Amino acid sequence: MKKFTLIAGLILAGFTSQAQPKQEDYYKFTRIPLPENVVLEAGGIAMLPNGTLAVSTRRGDIYTVSNPLGKADDMKVKLFARGLHEPLGIHWSDGWLYATQRCEVTRIKDEDGDGRADIFETVSDGWGINGDYHEYAFGSQFDPDGNMWVVLCLTGSFNSNTPYRGWCVRVNKKGEMIPTASGIRSPGGIGLNHLGDVFYSDNQGPWNGSSSLKHLAPGSFQSHPASFKWWDLPLVKKHMGPNPPVVPNSKSRIPAERERVKEYVPPACVLPHSKLGNSTSGFAFANNEKFGPFKNQLLVSDQSHSNVSRVVLEKVNGVYQGAAILFMTGFGSGNIPSYYDPSGALFVGGSDRGWGARGGKRFALDRVNWTGKVPFEIHEMRVKPDGFELTFTHEVDSKTAGDVASYSMKAWTYILQSNYGSPEVDHVTPKVTAATVAADNKSVRLKVDGLVKGHVHHLVSGGIRSKDGLPLLHPNAYYTLNEIPNK
Repeated sequence: MKKFTLIAGLILAGFTSQAQPKQEDYYKFTRIPLPENVVLEAGGIAMLPNGTLAVSTRRGDIYTVSNPLGKADDMKVKLFARGLHEPLGIHWSDGWLYATQRCEVTRIKDEDGDGRADIFETVSDGWGINGDYHEYAFGSQFDPDGNMWVVLCLTGSFNSNTPYRGWCVRVNKKGEMIPTASGIRSPGGIGLNHLGDVFYSDNQGPWNGSSSLKHLAPGSFQSHPASFKWWDLPLVKKHMGPNPPVVPNSKSRIPAERERVKEYVPPACVLPHSKLGNSTSGFAFANNEKFGPFKNQLLVSDQSHSNVSRVVLEKVNGVYQGAAILFMTGFGSGNIPSYYDPSGALFVGGSDRGWGARGGKRFALDRVNWTGKVPFEIHEMRVKPDGFELTFTHEVDSKTAGDVASYSMKAWTYILQSNYGSPEVDHVTPKVTAATVAADNKSVRLKVDGLVKGHVHHLVSGGIRSKDGLPLLHPNAYYTLNEIPNK
């Protein structure tokens, strides 16, 4: 009898293990094969009108991948351009491939159609550059007004030793450069959301307690005052006004400095250091339903952790804020750029040079496709005056979803300081006191005692089950609470 019981238990355990949902049930990876002589440390990705994928590299090359939406064996990699200076951001527009180099925005064309670039034209080179490794430049796609937004890393983590380092500038197609926002530290990517608003990722360091996604708006200040050094430049005064913002107080907190520094825009979403990654980088969004039920949510990469998180944003009292939820792991190298193709393919490329990455490869280019099967996930997390509302991708089991014991919450913030980074500080434990399941079993209203403005609220929904008994694939959500809505 004991032997029979042991065998039955092992069979049951094996069945239970197989029944547990896994990432690969929902999203399939294709690793794009690279020739041995190609070092493809991806810095930018764009689809060309002829159906080939262009990929720029940190080493200054641009390659094209033929048949990128097909089988891996049918893809061919070919050199398109060489000799650029670390292009981080490439975008197709009006018959040209635009590349943001350390030193300029360049437009490139293959005029004779042989698959190699023939024409290179400088669009704008209005900012400075020296030999410091840290002076990266990341460029966005064009916004609805025809401007490319470029974020310029500082010289190292603390200083701005050449003009416009630590700035965001806009470049129009005439080549005019417009100083737009100050306070940048060390960007990892820049892009637009589905509404045309511009965001960039900044990394943990001075005046940045943790990596985060930040909203860029003309005239805004993003936290690092080293950029104020260039306020006397005539172009800055013309577009930004006669005087820089007030310098933030070091060892302070974001809500306090928002009161003092009127131009300061708080991070829209913090991706907590070591929990969701260590180096937030490029992002994209699916503009249709061909990548699952997450249309228009930002898919934000991390270089160090080789992962992608979903960021669900909302505006409260005119300020962006929202939740970050881990989405996918298992990429080949340190994720830097990403591109979503309307066919339903997410391309992510990366490199581990300089920092290392969990992916394990020196460089890689991955394609991700949805299988058509919907994972059980928190779809959105939105703040209410007295708590949060969660929506789900499946109907929930009303018993577990309506039980406050299925949830737990912690909250903390970071020191806003001139020193490098910050530990998590000012810990509190908000309490979930009520969980009300909607009639359609697709959403839950959580009443929470102890919400704190300016804190990251970490919600764990580990006890919830779907109507079919599935656990959440990712039960952790991190909501950056810049504003609490009025009742």
